[in-house]
Amino acid sequence: MLIRRLKDCDEFSAGDGSILRELLRPTPGMIDIRYSLAQAQVKPGERTKPHRLKTTEVYYLLQGQGRMHIGSASQEVAAESALYIPPHEIQWIENTGSVDLVFLCIVDPAWRREDEEVVGEADRCR
Repeated sequence: MLIRRLKDCDEFSAGDGSILRELLRPTPGMIDIRYSLAQAQVKPGERTKPHRLKTTEVYYLLQGQGRMHIGSASQEVAAESALYIPPHEIQWIENTGSVDLVFLCIVDPAWRREDEEVVGEADRCR
């Protein structure tokens, strides 16, 4: 049995600027999964950088509220919501609330830094 506690996972800044703690990822001989699972955090008044992944991503919001942008669409989001993000879509999320926006990220196949591309402001409008 494998149990990972959030407090035991190293915190790092992802390419999009969110604060991440990766809980699970494929590990040969130990964890036989395709996806990765991480917790992300965005502080009040902040947003992630526009970016795209080569992979499929799902957010599940645990706490807070914000505005999610995927491609040319945007919508208000809040805790207890699941968001599907197709591969190659420009995306970012902004925290519009007064508490940390906290969410789980499931990336399939597993997240790799080289599969994430931060895009410029001009690309964001495509």
